Amino acid sequence: MVHFFSKRAETKTKDIPKEDYDELMKLFKRCDVNNDGKLSWEEVKAGFRRLQSRFPLYRTHRAFQMADENHDGFINVNDELDKLVTYALECYPGKIKLRLL
Repeated sequence: MVHFFSKRAETKTKDIPKEDYDELMKLFKRCDVNNDGKLSWEEVKAGFRRLQSRFPLYRTHRAFQMADENHDGFINVNDELDKLVTYALECYPGKIKLRLL
């Protein structure tokens, strides 16, 4: 059964390749074009486009469901970016380097 709107189980950080995690952290931090320390909807969508997502709008929607804990419409780079990166790694396991070529 497919659950489109339920939150995924947390991924254990030991299962995440460190180099992929670091690459995604840098990618999404670069997407913060106005340097306000928060990622807007458009900035997150640009990050998923950079990852060559076939469904950047859907990925952005799910990312905000997973990472925006205070529901302010932004993903705080200091507090919530880890959850965004974890979600992106769940979407593209082992394929980050290939997507960023």
